Amino acid sequence: MPALIGRLLGFLLLTAFAMSGAWAAERAVVRVGILQFGTVSWELEVMQRHGLAEREGIELRIVPLALKDAANVAIQGGEVDLIANDWIWVSRMRSEGSDYAFAPYSQAVGGISVRPDAGVAQFADLEGKRLGVAGGALDKSWLLLRAYARRTVGEDAATFLQPQFAAPPLLNELVMRGELPAAMNFWHYTARLSAAGMKELISMPQILAGLGIEDELPLVGWVFREGWARDNAAAIEGFLRASDAAKALMLESDAVWEELRPLMRAENEETFIALREGFRAGIPRTGIDDAERVATRVFDILAAEGGEALVGKARTIAPGTFWRGGGSR
Repeated sequence: MPALIGRLLGFLLLTAFAMSGAWAAERAVVRVGILQFGTVSWELEVMQRHGLAEREGIELRIVPLALKDAANVAIQGGEVDLIANDWIWVSRMRSEGSDYAFAPYSQAVGGISVRPDAGVAQFADLEGKRLGVAGGALDKSWLLLRAYARRTVGEDAATFLQPQFAAPPLLNELVMRGELPAAMNFWHYTARLSAAGMKELISMPQILAGLGIEDELPLVGWVFREGWARDNAAAIEGFLRASDAAKALMLESDAVWEELRPLMRAENEETFIALREGFRAGIPRTGIDDAERVATRVFDILAAEGGEALVGKARTIAPGTFWRGGGSR
C-alpha cells in the first residue's frame, strides 16, 4: 500500500509538472526593444518583478538597444515586437504605407532649465542667450518651442535665442559647469538638473498652454505593427494591461521605487525623488479619444514647424495611428 501511494504521488507530481510546463510553453512571447539605461526599463522591471506580465500569460523578452534609431530599425526588421516611440513617427510611417500603431505610454517631456545665476526669470529673458537643445532640430519639444516663441515674443526661437544642439548628458554637464545658461532636455535629464538646483523656467504643459492646448498630451507610447497585434490580440492586450498595472504600482507605491534604485542610477536622494516624481507626473490619465484629439491639434503645429522632414507628405495625422483594437483601450 505505501508503494502504491508513493507511485500515485509521483504520478500526480509529474502530471502537475507537465501541466505547468505546458502552460509556460503556451505563454505568448513579446519581444520589447528598449534603449539601454532608458527609463522605459523601469516599468518593464516592475512588470517582471511583480509577475504582471506572467499573470497575463506573457513572457517578456527584453532586447537592449544602443540608440533610438536602432529601435526603429529593429522593429522594421522584425527583430522586436514593440518599442517606445512617439505618435508622430507612427503617423508618418502609416502615411507611407506601413501599419504601425501607437498606445500611449507617457506624457513626460522635458522643459527648459536655467542656472540660478543666469539672470533669466521668464522666457523673454532668453533673448540672445544660448539654449542647449537635446534631440536635434526636428525634436518635437524644440519645434513646439519655436511655435510658442512666435506666439509669445513674436519671433521664431531659432533666431530669438541661440540654440546649441547636443546629446542630453553633455547638455547637463555644460549647464552644471556654467558653460550654458539654459537647456531644453529630455524629462529625466531635466529632473536631474532640478535636483542639482537648476530652475525650471518653463514646462512642456506651459508651452502647450501658450499654444492654446490645455489638455495633457501623451507623446511617447508603445509602438507595434497592427498586423502583429491583430494576429496576437491576447498578447498585445495582455501586455498593455500589464503596462497599466505597472504604472498603477509605480504611482501608488514608494516601495516599488526602492526596488528600482539600482536601475535609476540616482547620485543622491534628491535626484532619486526628482526622477520618481517626474515619472509619476508623466503617467497618462486621459483616455484614448482625448489623447488622439489633442494629438490631432498638435500635429498641425508640428507639421507647420517641421514640414515634410518631420511628418512626410501627410497634412493630417494618419487614420489608425492610435491603437483601438480589443478591450477598453
